[in-house]
Amino acid sequence: MILPTTTLPHIGDRITDNSAPPDDKAVREWIGLEAFGHWSKLQTWIDEFYPGIFAPEWLYGGKNRGWSMRYKKTKAFTTLVPEYRRFSAVVVMGRAEREKFEERRYVWRPQLIKLYDEAKTYVDGKWLTLGISSTDDLHDVTELLTMKRPPPLRG
Repeated sequence: MILPTTTLPHIGDRITDNSAPPDDKAVREWIGLEAFGHWSKLQTWIDEFYPGIFAPEWLYGGKNRGWSMRYKKTKAFTTLVPEYRRFSAVVVMGRAEREKFEERRYVWRPQLIKLYDEAKTYVDGKWLTLGISSTDDLHDVTELLTMKRPPPLRG
């Protein structure tokens, strides 16, 4: 008996088929139902709090990085990265955002402070990659995004 040479995906593997950006069904199957619930909630939150500001855009980062969904106007707001059985949100924090983070340091969860402290600072800021596996993780991301760019006032 000859076994197929394809290997099963591992937790954290990216969607790397570059033939077309993944649709919701493909993302749901890849990241799993629970993670897709968080994925959908974050997208809905962005649409509700920043109406008409961001048009999500699929980007293909090559065979190693795969597909990611970027929310950007002039500067990047966040990038959602679907990974096998989970997903992450990337938030780049420039100097102003880092100062705001430090001012509120005592209110953040210890896991977020540790991630922040361990993130390398580049010319354009700290790149925080937050794995989203709970409502607390989702809350951390929405708080960071609100701090980064306050939502427009709703009339």
